[in-house]
Amino acid sequence: MNATHERQIPPPPPPLPMLITGVAGVAGYNALDYFCQRYPGQVFGIRQADNWPLSAAHILPCNAEDPDGLRRLFDQHEFRSVLNCAGNCALKSCELDPPLAWRTNVEGLRNLLTIVDDRGVRLVHLSIDLVFSGTGNGGHMELDLTDPVTEYGQSMAAAERLVMMADPRACILRISLPMGISFNGHAGAIDWIQSRFKKSRPATLYFDEVRTPTYTDCMNRLFERVLAGSLTGLFHAGGPRRLSLFEIAQIINRVGGYDPRHLQGCQRIEAGPMPPRAGDVTLDSTRLAEAIGFPPFDPWPHDDRWVPTHPEWHFKRATGEPGSAELLADILYHNPRYADDRISAHEGSAPSSP
Repeated sequence: MNATHERQIPPPPPPLPMLITGVAGVAGYNALDYFCQRYPGQVFGIRQADNWPLSAAHILPCNAEDPDGLRRLFDQHEFRSVLNCAGNCALKSCELDPPLAWRTNVEGLRNLLTIVDDRGVRLVHLSIDLVFSGTGNGGHMELDLTDPVTEYGQSMAAAERLVMMADPRACILRISLPMGISFNGHAGAIDWIQSRFKKSRPATLYFDEVRTPTYTDCMNRLFERVLAGSLTGLFHAGGPRRLSLFEIAQIINRVGGYDPRHLQGCQRIEAGPMPPRAGDVTLDSTRLAEAIGFPPFDPWPHDDRWVPTHPEWHFKRATGEPGSAELLADILYHNPRYADDRISAHEGSAPSSP
């Protein structure tokens, strides 16, 4: 059976009911929508109690740092699987207030682990590529030593160790930049960069911070397969295309049809010490592909013609080139290969996400 055919075979359902944490973030928000479409009435998300704008019948207010409240939710809904997308990824906020990073990224997880261990719940935990400093040549493997340069990265590395010690049946997926929509329009990488261009404001991105961005459309299908299976331990889950933050901004600028003069680039060292920036933290996801039997991710962007070839690439536009916010939404927020699936899932019903 070839890899393409394998990818088209839907996995069995994950253990249900399911809880998704961290739905204010890009990965969690998109996963919640996907799983609610797949398993209506059997999937719930939790948000911080004070995040009232993120409201829906299937989104429950509960702080992960509140063990009693969390346990009551498990008693009420009897969750059988958890996709843990929680984490405070605001680099500057975490750097200025380290207890905030550790409270959100470690203590909340500790409460969750205590509960799922008692009940035999299937846990898939998301970590991040920023557990590495990126001072080498990237292409990080799972056995590479973590050496984060930020409080956020340090807390996420600690969270990984906590999961490994507390729940050997769990699966940890280290992701990179999740490329998809966010509930508030500014929580994701695409959101922030595009918002600058929309307002005709400059956006400065780094030539030497390199990531492996991944469509959330691909991530959701991977999450479903891993939740339904028995994969355990740590796996890298970054996309197959390496891009600097500057190159990502070039793509957003040109696909969106924005003024190329508003994009600026610099080296990380020129940006100042706060917050510290990682370098090449690209992930090698070969081990994950071998474990599930096929490569789970398409490159972002899907079409090679939208991949920058030089620093002035975003200026070089052909006459009549179709750059627009609509095109950006179709091919950067979403994997165009799954366009028919999105149409089918939403026909005749309102989106499940707020």
